[in-house]
Amino acid sequence: MKFRKSHFVFTPKQQNGIFLLILLIIIAGGGMYYVHQLSSSKNISAAKQKELLQVEHFLDSIKTEKQKPKKDTIFQFNPNYINDFKGYRLGMSLAEIKRLKDFREQGKWINSVEDFQKVTKVSNSLLKKISPSFKFPDWVLKRNASSEKSIQTQSSSTKKKDLNTATQEELMEVYGVGETMSQRILNYKLKIGGFVDNIQLKDIYGLPYETEQNILKEFSVQNPKPIEKISINEASVIELSEIIYFDYELAREIVNYRKLHEGIKTFEELAKIESFPAYKIDRIKLYVEIN
Repeated sequence: MKFRKSHFVFTPKQQNGIFLLILLIIIAGGGMYYVHQLSSSKNISAAKQKELLQVEHFLDSIKTEKQKPKKDTIFQFNPNYINDFKGYRLGMSLAEIKRLKDFREQGKWINSVEDFQKVTKVSNSLLKKISPSFKFPDWVLKRNASSEKSIQTQSSSTKKKDLNTATQEELMEVYGVGETMSQRILNYKLKIGGFVDNIQLKDIYGLPYETEQNILKEFSVQNPKPIEKISINEASVIELSEIIYFDYELAREIVNYRKLHEGIKTFEELAKIESFPAYKIDRIKLYVEIN
């Protein structure tokens, strides 16, 4: 009986060819797998490298920030109350601090940046650094501003009309001054016996600052009322009470304070009296003196 030849029977040559083909397929597959793994490892390595660079950059930024010099912050303060520690922190020398303390122990006050440098003799560079943080009381700032305005108005007073001889009609020609305000100005002038200085316009009730400036553009005290100043250390209660800015009770308090402290050395010292109108000290100086 004859058997048919199987289709899966190959010759040695054919078997070798098949084996070689399978080997090539395996090699090709292994090569593709290696290339894929290499590519993946490169991608992972690049991602890690990028992450490491970001971390390094962050650490460098922190280090740089720490190395930056810190800007000194000076809060506002009244230079009259600088103590040894505060003066040292500000950069003042021991001699400069001592000059300030000696000045204050005399009952005197620093009322401006110029006063501070004059007393302490600090350098211009240090003054420029710390003076923007100086904070003086409001009444001191108002007084300084009033003094500057008074000087400015006096310099051009020859071109203006005399406030002490102004009529109601002339005052009403000023922008912002009506019948009521003009009458108040005249009544107050009559009450005090005549203006002594331009700054006394501040005493007019209800007079806005802008209107006051408009008046001073046209008028000034060219012929002030003659005043013989009295000594605040020698005047009696009655004499002090006759000053327009004092009443009897305040005059009595001033005399009591004077006796208790063995005299008054500065005008600023009067501000320690509770009822004393410190904001009017620039006008009070027109009538009294300290000797």
